[in-house]
Amino acid sequence: MANYFRANIQAMSGYVPGEQPRDDGIIKLNTNENPYPPSPKVYAALRKAIDASLRLYPQPLSDALCAAAAAAYGVKKENIMAGNGSDELLSLLLRCFVGPGDRVAYPVPTYSLYDTLVEIQAGVAARVPFPEDFSVPEELARQNAPLTLLCNPNAPSGTLVPLPEVVKLAGAVAGILVVDEAYVDFAASEGASAIPLIDRLANLIVLRTLSKSFSLAGMRIGLAFASAEIIAGMNKVRDSYNLDRLSIVAGTAALADLAWMKRNAARIQRSRQRLASGLKRLGYQVYPSHTNFILARQRGKNLQPVYEELKRRKILLRYFDAPGLRDCLRITVGTPKEVRALLNELAAIPV
Repeated sequence: MANYFRANIQAMSGYVPGEQPRDDGIIKLNTNENPYPPSPKVYAALRKAIDASLRLYPQPLSDALCAAAAAAYGVKKENIMAGNGSDELLSLLLRCFVGPGDRVAYPVPTYSLYDTLVEIQAGVAARVPFPEDFSVPEELARQNAPLTLLCNPNAPSGTLVPLPEVVKLAGAVAGILVVDEAYVDFAASEGASAIPLIDRLANLIVLRTLSKSFSLAGMRIGLAFASAEIIAGMNKVRDSYNLDRLSIVAGTAALADLAWMKRNAARIQRSRQRLASGLKRLGYQVYPSHTNFILARQRGKNLQPVYEELKRRKILLRYFDAPGLRDCLRITVGTPKEVRALLNELAAIPV
């Protein structure tokens, strides 16, 4: 068969998401979904929205959602763009700022979708290794990259770079700094978000998602925060009607009930502490997590057999067959019952 793809697309592997099993009996701790439901206000709003209006296109700029986000986060509506999950926004940013041969800098290990998006755009991935403590690598700002990505808190480590370091990095990079805050609502203390910095850092873009803390992974809702000038430029590249009517309704309702989200985040924080303590008792090294997952390590040991045995016992975790991570398991924080079940099974598996 003839090859019609661009050479870089033909050569790339593509992003592999976490496994989505069909068996309802599995304890699913592999894709960082929230174990608790979204706000009841979301259900009520969706029921009301399911009517004849579905025959109409949605708001092109997701105005209602952006207005709700502006009220929730204390910024202006023109500082916000909505996307089909933060993944679409990441893709859009690569299209905006990266051409063939341009460098994209980010510390590794991190969200592996970054690699895929750079390959699609025929850019050059400047992958700078994290130090042992997952602080900002000194070389990151020296990559002369038009786009630098910082997942903060980081996946898969769960670690958090303090805001003063984010400010320093924004002042040092050559181009745009994107701070990907998919998990920041689970941080140990409030005030970890870089959103308030967009007024004084002209090259800063902050990404958020409603998939994790708002329990709306199935609705695919992301938000970008930046200066009005950057948002206007991004809108030139944005796909028409990129969010459907129901996603806009669900996101708007969720953002109007921050208290519900914060209660669920606090529940996850408590379970996270119990999971971390239990893992340490079993001999795992646990990185300080500011997310709804934990990276657990048995230094120097390949943990794929543990992952496979847990899967056989109907518990799914995330194992990365990649350099520097083969002795690690990434574990989503589930309900207290799920955490107890995992720890009991881990205790029965020799490492």
